[in-house]
Amino acid sequence: MSQTAAAPVPALDPVPLAQALIRCPSVTPEDKGALGVLEAALAPLGFRCERLRFSAPGTPDVENLYARWGSGGRNFCFAGHTDVVPVGDMGAWTVDPFAGDIIDGQLYGRGATDMKSAIAAFAAGAQRFLAARNGRLDGSISLLITGDEEGPAVNGTTKVLQWLAEKGETLSACVVGEPTNPLRLGEMMKIGRRGSLTARLTVHGMQGHVGYPHLADNPIPRLLDILTLLKTRRLDAGNVHFEPSNLEITTVDVGNPANNVIPASAKAVLNIRYSTEQTAAGLKDWIRRSVAAVCGPEENGGRYDLVLEDGAMPFLTEPGPFVAAMAEAVEAGTGRKPALSTTGGTSDARFIQAFCPVVEFGLIGQTMHKVDERAGVADIEALARVYEGMLQRYFAAA
Repeated sequence: MSQTAAAPVPALDPVPLAQALIRCPSVTPEDKGALGVLEAALAPLGFRCERLRFSAPGTPDVENLYARWGSGGRNFCFAGHTDVVPVGDMGAWTVDPFAGDIIDGQLYGRGATDMKSAIAAFAAGAQRFLAARNGRLDGSISLLITGDEEGPAVNGTTKVLQWLAEKGETLSACVVGEPTNPLRLGEMMKIGRRGSLTARLTVHGMQGHVGYPHLADNPIPRLLDILTLLKTRRLDAGNVHFEPSNLEITTVDVGNPANNVIPASAKAVLNIRYSTEQTAAGLKDWIRRSVAAVCGPEENGGRYDLVLEDGAMPFLTEPGPFVAAMAEAVEAGTGRKPALSTTGGTSDARFIQAFCPVVEFGLIGQTMHKVDERAGVADIEALARVYEGMLQRYFAAA
C-alpha cells in the first residue's frame, strides 16, 4: 500500500536529535523522556507512534515505542534501545554525561555510541529517504525501540515482537543499530551472534578443622578438578562465519575468612559463547557428565548443585541479496567494505532473527559503556546516510 504525505517531509538533523536523547538520563529501566523525544521527531514525518508498557513479575516495568510509516507492503524495521548503562564514577567524566556536549567534533555522553546516536540516525535516514520520494512508498518503515536492552531484556523487544505477532503485523527485514565497528565506521557489519550459556555450580563438602581433615570433606579440590576438566576441552574450531566457541570461568567463590577451616561448599560460575557448531542441549549434557564424572551422579549423593541458564541461541543471517544490499549501503556511505562478522556479545537481534532477516550496523564501539563515551559528529552524519542507503537498496529490490 502506498502512503502519500500531505506535505513535504520536514528535514531532520541527526546530531541535535542525538543530543536531545542523551539529555534524557534513561539509565535502565528508566525512560526519563527519551521515547517522548523520539516520538516528537517521528510524528511530524508521518509515523504512527504507539507507546507500549510491559510488565513481568520480579522485573521493572518498561516503556517501549513502536513507530510505523505506512500500513502495508514490506516492512523495513530499525531496532534499538534508548536505555543506557549507569555512568559509573561521575567524577571521572570530563563532561556531564547527560549534557550532550560536542567537543572537537565528538558528541559526548552516556548513550552517544550505545546507541542513541544510531537511533537519531535511523530517524534522519528515514526522513531523507521519504523526502527523496516525495513521501511515496509502496511499503512501510518502522522503528522498534525498547527501554530494557541493557537490563533484563524481558519487557522490551520480546514483548513488542509478541504484540506485533498478536496483531498480525510482520517485519520483513531489520537493521539493529548496535555499535559494530572496532576502529573506523564501515569496517564491520554483524550478520549473526554466538550463543550464550551460563553454568552455576556449587560443590558441597563438610566443614571442619584443617588439622583434622579426616573429619571434614573439602569441596575445593573437586571444584578445581571439574573446572580443569571443562576448561581443557577445545569445544570446536569455529567455521567460516563464527569464531571458535569458548568457555570462560567468570568467578570462583568460597567465602572463607579463616585459614584453619575447611569450607562446607565452593562455587563457580562459567559462561560459554558458542558457535553454530554447538547446541545448547549438547553443551548442557557435556557439563552435566563432566560434573558427575568428578562428583558422582547427583541422584546417588554426588552433593552438588548445578544450574544451567540459556542466555541466547546462536544465529546467522546467511549472506545473500539482503546482506549484500546492506553491505553495499555501508560501503557507499563510508567508503569501506564491511567485514561480515558474528563477533562480540549478544544484542536484541537474537530475538528479532526468529521473525525476519536481521543485520547489525552502528557506530564505533571503542567507548561504549566507558567513562567519556563519545561518537564523532561526522560518523553520526555518515551513519544517517548509510541507513538512508539501506532503505534505498531494500525498496529498490524486486
